[in-house]
Amino acid sequence: MDGSHHTGMSYMDHSNTTSPPHHHPTTSVSHSHAAGHGDTMMMMPMTFYFGFKNVELLFSGLVIHTAGEMAGAFIAVFLLAVFYEGLKIARESLLRKSQVSIRYNSMPVPGPNGTILMETHKTVGQQMLSFPHLLQTVLHIIQVVISYFLMLIFMTYNGYLCIAVALGAGTGYFLFSWKKAIVVDITEHCH
Repeated sequence: MDGSHHTGMSYMDHSNTTSPPHHHPTTSVSHSHAAGHGDTMMMMPMTFYFGFKNVELLFSGLVIHTAGEMAGAFIAVFLLAVFYEGLKIARESLLRKSQVSIRYNSMPVPGPNGTILMETHKTVGQQMLSFPHLLQTVLHIIQVVISYFLMLIFMTYNGYLCIAVALGAGTGYFLFSWKKAIVVDITEHCH
């Protein structure tokens, strides 16, 4: 292939002044600077594919080469996604348990036929410099990091790893979300 269908595209080649190798429109070039090896180019897929050879997983040194390694990565990613869903529910549960001050506020609202009804609202707070809030902060950081890891794993476009993320998230939701408290506001009429 001569690459003439790539008119208008510009290439940067840091190693020499010769023309770059053929660049497929569904791949992206990643430059890796290994110690003593200079620039190496690795094509990253930009479309979904099912493969297990040379699949880079989050870190440059973590590369899947065999079907067994892909099976292990599938299980690890699946469990990470299950853990992520469990962590979300656990944080909600801990937040409910750590509520330190409850205040009730009543306010008049117009009722039918010109009557006045009293509506009561519960306000819950917690202190900023308390152990529960510090724990929530640490768990939030962990949750954010895991969520970005799962996003980056999905962005490898490897079908097996994408399925592992989706199945793990679904399984985690199934296992943990039934414990989630459902709050129904009886004053809300638009369900």
